[in-house]
Amino acid sequence: MATNIAFERQVFINCPFDDEFLPLLRPLLFTVQFLGFIPRIASERLDSGENRIDKICALIHDCRFSIHDLSRLRATKVGEYFRMNMPFELGIDFGLRQFGEGRFASKKFLILEKDRFEFQKSLSDLSGVDIKSHKNEPDEVVRAVRDWFVEIGSLKDIPSPTVVWYRFTDFTSDFYDARLREGFTDDDLNMMPVPEYINFIGKWVSEYKEDQL
Repeated sequence: MATNIAFERQVFINCPFDDEFLPLLRPLLFTVQFLGFIPRIASERLDSGENRIDKICALIHDCRFSIHDLSRLRATKVGEYFRMNMPFELGIDFGLRQFGEGRFASKKFLILEKDRFEFQKSLSDLSGVDIKSHKNEPDEVVRAVRDWFVEIGSLKDIPSPTVVWYRFTDFTSDFYDARLREGFTDDDLNMMPVPEYINFIGKWVSEYKEDQL
């Protein structure tokens, strides 16, 4: 079981895992870490002997905060199925907050969508729930996540959304140049495992904040 300190800083990320979503996932992960939190995501560890749903439930259990992106629910091609993993995981998280005891009553959720209220067409039970839209724009993801932490009272006196976005672009440039020097190719960078990418973010953010002291 995670310590209480870890629970207060960890953020469960529930989102699609595909190339189309990658330009949104990377600034999302950066923003969470830049603001001092720890992103937890199902793809952080891959073990063929581990049941996926058990892993997801463990992550949800260990995180006070959750970000659920529901922008990819709808099928986009003939014969393609609706994506139900994201709302399913949101339901697990919601159930833990509603029926769990102790610290679980303090859990906080951010629901992201491409367009505001779009998800209600398939999840009408969530009508009236506050969500944020990112319009499929990476800088809007940064704004939504940063503003949410401010609105729920977890952060004060932090950089503006524009500044956080600029820091992400700084990181992206430094990350790309450094990895090329180390022998990574463009394909290596595009297909980099999420845990490795998160680790590089953590190192960059730590060095940046040390320089600001």
